[in-house]
Amino acid sequence: MSTPLLGRAWGPVRSLLPGRADLAAMGRNPRRDLLAGLTVAIVALPLALGFGVSSGLGAEAGLATAVVAGALAALFGGSNLQVSGPTGAMTVVLVPIVAQYGPGGVLTVGLIAGLMLVALAVARAGRYMQYVPAPVVEGFTLGIACVIGLQQVPNALGVAKPEGDKVLVVAWRAVETFVRHPNWTAVGLALAVAAIMLIGARWRPAVPFSIVAVIAATLAAQLFHLDAAKPIGDLPAGLPAPSLSFLDPGAFGSLLAPAVAVAALAALESLLSASVADGMTVGQKHDPDKELFGQGLANLAAPLFGGVPATGAIARTAVNVRTGAGSRLAALTHSAVLAVIVFAAAPLVSKIPLAALAGVLLATAVRMVEVGSLRAMARATRSDAVVLVLTAVATLALDLVYAVIIGLVVAGALALRAVAKQARMEQVPFAPHLPGEDREEEHALLAEHIVAYRMDGPLFFAGAHRFLLELSEVADVRVVILRMSRVTTIDATGALVLKDAVEKLNRRGIIVMTSGIRPGQRQVLDSVGALDLLCHEGREHGTTPEAVAGARAHLQCAGVLPIPTQKTAPVPVITEESPR
Repeated sequence: MSTPLLGRAWGPVRSLLPGRADLAAMGRNPRRDLLAGLTVAIVALPLALGFGVSSGLGAEAGLATAVVAGALAALFGGSNLQVSGPTGAMTVVLVPIVAQYGPGGVLTVGLIAGLMLVALAVARAGRYMQYVPAPVVEGFTLGIACVIGLQQVPNALGVAKPEGDKVLVVAWRAVETFVRHPNWTAVGLALAVAAIMLIGARWRPAVPFSIVAVIAATLAAQLFHLDAAKPIGDLPAGLPAPSLSFLDPGAFGSLLAPAVAVAALAALESLLSASVADGMTVGQKHDPDKELFGQGLANLAAPLFGGVPATGAIARTAVNVRTGAGSRLAALTHSAVLAVIVFAAAPLVSKIPLAALAGVLLATAVRMVEVGSLRAMARATRSDAVVLVLTAVATLALDLVYAVIIGLVVAGALALRAVAKQARMEQVPFAPHLPGEDREEEHALLAEHIVAYRMDGPLFFAGAHRFLLELSEVADVRVVILRMSRVTTIDATGALVLKDAVEKLNRRGIIVMTSGIRPGQRQVLDSVGALDLLCHEGREHGTTPEAVAGARAHLQCAGVLPIPTQKTAPVPVITEESPR
């Protein structure tokens, strides 16, 4: 490949790499960032363990993701405050993948998803996140919270996870098993941990009660020999050597669709988390394309160490911001602290009861639900409430990516319906004011033979057919004037409908004249042949008075109006709007 080609290929990637300003910010207040990173690591430890267990790959996979992906996303991402790692939303997607393809399939999916995220970053796709409506995001979050809570039912009840990939079915089967063989020790630990976290968060928000509750539950299980409280189990004292042994090239075709779902979720959740971080601070703004690039590299590297796919984590990012983080150093510190724990404290971590981790995730699911925000969204409009509920139900019953797609499609359809309702066409009455009384007879003839319509709003596929019906019913006139200066946009469907209406009127001997066609609308009218029809024999005019003058000339040629013996001023159409 020649040097110019290499330069062109390298250019888009180089612009996605961290800049000097990003790295310089890490030295401004390192003490504050180090303290914030330590706090986030304490909060993230039980979450990383819990989400690793919930995904089906084990606690070590969650830790590997938090360390490797967390560090790379912090260094190469587009936000100074984002903290990445395993999340509940990603776990929801991974569970059915594990059930169908096994751990190796999940690692392969993560690798493919990483490549897709890098491609999205190079294609500058990050800016499209702004088009996701708030009701879709709120419904998505509510659905995820419900799924995370249901996923914890087996461990919280102290029973083996039943077979199945549908969370509702698995939770129900776990309850049936518990009824036959109750394990009140596990239930007590899970509820105690969740209660400590929820109550403590209200009492002392700055204290990481999740780690406090987990330590207390672990000590209780060890001191009182609570055999019914099953622990995590042995963890490796360190990260495994990077390896691609899990790759199966023959499975790439079947894993492509799950990889698309993982990449879409990683992009959505990471950009949403970065936006939340921006909103919590002053002077911080993330780069969406760099964020996708950082998440792509993180997901390329995490599978090599046995980690699950990662995304930006809203809960951990919020803790990072609240504890005073100002640069990427805080998120890097979070990963470094977790790495130290992996190497130095693996035997202690392995004794944590699974029920305690279930309690942490149950409390996390509860805290994800912002009741005030949901109530406000539901009260905004009926359409917003429908989109919110539909997205939440689809998230719970179907796939997360399908849920977002359904939410976007429904929100778009409802938005189009609302925009289409704004489009209207009104008949405008004549109110000419000409000097002298000798023109009254002509005024009456004009009013009798000419009708003018003012078209407002968009003329597009969602509402254009209403105009066709209304225009087709025009009767007992010789000339129809279409005032189009207030048409905001025209698409191909709207142009075709307009052409059809004009042709029907012409076949009935009714002449159609127009005024105020905007330059930007001429191309679409010309593409379907409507412009030639509207401009035929001088029927297009710049203003409404000119169109009325053209209508008068036509009526004079037809013998409806007398030919004037002296020059008269054009008949204006006086309405509440401008002359156009």
